[in-house]
Amino acid sequence: MPEYTELLKGYRRFREDTYPRQKARFDETVAEGQHPKLMIIACSDSRVDPAQIFDVDPGDIFVVRNVAALVPPFETSPGQHGVSAAVEFAVQMLGVRQILVMGHGRCGGCKAALAQSFDEADPGEGAFVAKWVSLLKEAREPVARKHGTTGRKAELAMEFAAIRASLKNLRTFPWVAEKEAAGELKLRGAHFSIVEGVLYSLDEETGEFLPED
Repeated sequence: MPEYTELLKGYRRFREDTYPRQKARFDETVAEGQHPKLMIIACSDSRVDPAQIFDVDPGDIFVVRNVAALVPPFETSPGQHGVSAAVEFAVQMLGVRQILVMGHGRCGGCKAALAQSFDEADPGEGAFVAKWVSLLKEAREPVARKHGTTGRKAELAMEFAAIRASLKNLRTFPWVAEKEAAGELKLRGAHFSIVEGVLYSLDEETGEFLPED
């Protein structure tokens, strides 16, 4: 299988070019530890790597990626809370100043949530995806009523709704809400259009997603 071989080619380019160029930065993060000031919650989609989109240096952003860039609400029930652990670590241990929830165009997770296409699936056949994107059940309803459940217009509305839902859920975490109220933490939303290569930021005043220059 050639996939890993192709990765190693990229690794060698990294060793020959990127690592020597960034050596001082890597050494700094080794000596002083990581101190990112911004956390990004993004989708696992292979086309929307935050480090590539924002062209950042090593140590600049703390990233968690999952299907549809979702944040579950705060809860203490038994289970493995990966996103919650990442949020806790970023806010409480690293002291990030901002959290950006970044959705994107043509998001398969949002499309599945909108269509509810995995509702009857078994594990390994889409059941885990269905359970995860069920976090969007409440956000889905107004989108489906207004735009239906198919077509690009409905999908885009669902992508925007998912970002707003994750921001809403972030505010259910006590330490996030406290720090935001104190002006110590800023929550932001953004949507990256793969087709255009344009980032749209959520405007707090209008509630709309507006393109960045």
